[in-house]
Amino acid sequence: MRHVLRKMLLAALLPCMPFGLALAGTNSLEEGVDPNFYIFLCFGQSNMEGAARPEAQDLASAGPRFLLMPAVDDPQRNRKKGEWCEATPPLCRPNNGLTPADWFGRTLIASLPQNIRVGVIHVAIGGIKIEGFMPEEIANYVKTAPGWMKGMLEAYDNNPYQRLVELGKKAQKDGVIKGVLMHQGESNTGDPEWASKVQKVYDCLLGDLKLKPEEVPLLAGEVVQADGQGQCIAMNKQIDELPNTIHTAQVISSTGCTNGPDRLHFDAAGYRELGCRYGEKMAQLLGYEPVRPYIEKPKTIEVPADAIIAETTVPGNEFPKVDKENRAYFRIVAPEARKVVLDICNKKYDMQPDGKGGWMAVTDPLVVGFHYYFMNIGGVNFIDPSTETFFGCNREAGGIEIPEGEEGDYYRPQVGVPHGQVRSIYYWSESKKEWRHAMVYTPAEYDLKKSQKKRYPVLYLQHGMGEDETGWAKQGHMQHIMDNAIASGTAVPMIVVMESGDIKAPFNFAGGGSNRQGFSDYGASFYPVLLNDLILYIDNNFRTKADRENRAMAGLSWGGHQTFDVVLANMDKFSYMGAFSGAIFGLDVQTAYDGIFTRPDEFNKQMHYLFLSCGSEENFGTESLVKNLRDVGINADYYVSPGTHHEWLTWRRCFNQFIPHLFKK
Repeated sequence: MRHVLRKMLLAALLPCMPFGLALAGTNSLEEGVDPNFYIFLCFGQSNMEGAARPEAQDLASAGPRFLLMPAVDDPQRNRKKGEWCEATPPLCRPNNGLTPADWFGRTLIASLPQNIRVGVIHVAIGGIKIEGFMPEEIANYVKTAPGWMKGMLEAYDNNPYQRLVELGKKAQKDGVIKGVLMHQGESNTGDPEWASKVQKVYDCLLGDLKLKPEEVPLLAGEVVQADGQGQCIAMNKQIDELPNTIHTAQVISSTGCTNGPDRLHFDAAGYRELGCRYGEKMAQLLGYEPVRPYIEKPKTIEVPADAIIAETTVPGNEFPKVDKENRAYFRIVAPEARKVVLDICNKKYDMQPDGKGGWMAVTDPLVVGFHYYFMNIGGVNFIDPSTETFFGCNREAGGIEIPEGEEGDYYRPQVGVPHGQVRSIYYWSESKKEWRHAMVYTPAEYDLKKSQKKRYPVLYLQHGMGEDETGWAKQGHMQHIMDNAIASGTAVPMIVVMESGDIKAPFNFAGGGSNRQGFSDYGASFYPVLLNDLILYIDNNFRTKADRENRAMAGLSWGGHQTFDVVLANMDKFSYMGAFSGAIFGLDVQTAYDGIFTRPDEFNKQMHYLFLSCGSEENFGTESLVKNLRDVGINADYYVSPGTHHEWLTWRRCFNQFIPHLFKK
C-alpha cells in the first residue's frame, strides 16, 4: 500500500515538476525519503513575504535542484498548495515579490554537491507580530488583526503556523528538514519578550515535526539599517541577542543591504545580498565552503561633472542632462518595473537599474537641436515625468534640446531685444461647425500706443504631420526668431498665425486616399477652414493688411505640402510661399495645379517669393524639385541646412532664412 501511495504522490507532482526533475526523483521517492533533499521552513513578516519587484535575473529559474512547496494555490503559475515545483518568485503568495529565500536557495545549490536538492516552504504575512505564529496565541491574534491583514491570514486558513507544520510534515515524506529561516521583528520592535516568543515558536516547530535543534538551526535576519536611518533599526539589538535565548540561532547581518525609500523594506539588490548571506551561513553549518551565485550587478553610469541639466528639463529635476560630447543622460524612478527602454532618435537604449528602484541610460552623441523621446515599460510608451511635454509623433511626447553654440542665438531670447507675444485664440469655423484653436504671434510693437493704428502683413505658418499648432512656438522657437530678426532689421514686423491644419493624426496611407499635389485627402479638410474662416477671423480681430500682397503661407514637411495645395489654387489671396522639407513628392511641373508652372511669367509676376529648403541629410527630393522648377523658368530660392535631418533645427534655420524676404516689395 505504501508503494501505491508513493506512486500516487509522484503522479500528483508531475504537472508541477519539470520532466527532468520528475525522473531524477523517481527512485528516491519510490524507495522513501531522499536524504539528499534538504528542506527549509521560511516564515516571518513583510521582508520574508517579499516587498521588492523581482528583476529579470530573479525570475530566471535556478533549475530543478531548487524547489518550492507552495503554501497557497497559484493558478496563474499552475502551482498547487503542497506540490513541489521549481522555485521562482514569488515564493510566498501570488502577488508578493522577491524574498531572502530566493537567493538563499540559489546560494545553497551553488555551494552544495550536485546530488543535493534544496526545497523551501514559505509562509509569511506582512505586518504580522510573532504572536501570529504562536499556537496558543493565534486565535486571539486573528480576532484583533487589522482589516488589511485579514485576507492574508485567510489565505492560510487563519493559522499560518499550522500551514507551516502541515506542509513540513508532507515535505518530510520526500526529504529532510535542515533548517528554519526567519525574518520577523519589525512589528515587535521594543518588545522585551520577543526572543522568548520566538523560542516558543521554534520549540513548537521542533516538537510538532519531531526535529532535533542541533540538526535544525534557526537563521534570523536583521532588519533594514538604511545607513542608521532604518524605521525599525532598534530591533537589531534584540535580534543580535537572540542566540542568548536560542543556542542554535544564527544571526544574519543586514549591514550594507540596500533598501527601498520607506527605509523599512529591502530593495531587490538588498534581498539578493541578504538571501546570499542566509545561504552562505547555512552552507557553513552543513560543512561546505560557501559559493556565491553570480549576481548581475547594476551597470554604473557615470555622469561627467561638466554635464548640464537640459533646458527642456522640468525645474526641480536633475535629469535629463547633456555633456560636452552631446551625450544625454536620463533617469527615472520605477521600482516596480522589470525593464525600462529609452527611445530617442530612432534608437532604443535599455535603461540600467541601480538596484534602488532607479533606472538610468546614456545615449550616443546626439546631433544638436530638438529631439522627441519616450520611455517604455511593458511595451507601453510614456513621457518622462522629468521633461517638458511637446505635441509630436501624433501625441504628447517628451523632448530634449541638445544645445548649439553661439550660432543658435538667433532662436534664443536676447537681452535688449523687444519681445512679441504668442497668443492662444479660439475661433468658430462655419465650414466645419466647430470651435478651433490657433496660436497667433504679434510683434513687440503691436500693443504699443504709438502703433495702435498700424496694420501688419500676415504669415500663415503650418507644422508637419503628427504635430500641432503649438509646435512652431514650443519646438521651433519662432517667436524668438521673429523678435531677433525684427530687432536687427532683417525682417519686417508681421503677424504669424499657426493652426493645427487637421494633420495631428497620421495619414492612413494603407487605407486609400490621394496624396498627390492638388488632390490631397490628408489635411485637405483644413483648406476651406483657412480660406473661409481663419483668414476672416484674423482680419476681423487683428490689425492686418488684408490683401494678397501682404499675405504669405509656409509650412514644414506636410505643412509644406498644404502650402502648395492652398497657395497655388488661390494665388489671388497669397503672394509669398515657402516649404521647409516640404512633402512634395513626384510633382509634375507640366500638369500640377492646372499647369501653373508652365506659365512662368504669370507665376513669377504673381508670386513675389517662392522659397524651398531642406536639411542636407534628409534626402527629401527638394533639390530635384527646385531644379525642375528652375528648368521651366520658375523663380525658386533654395536653401540647404548643413548637417541636419528632418528635424526642428532644420526648420528653425529655414524659417530664419525665409522671413527676411517677406513683404518687402
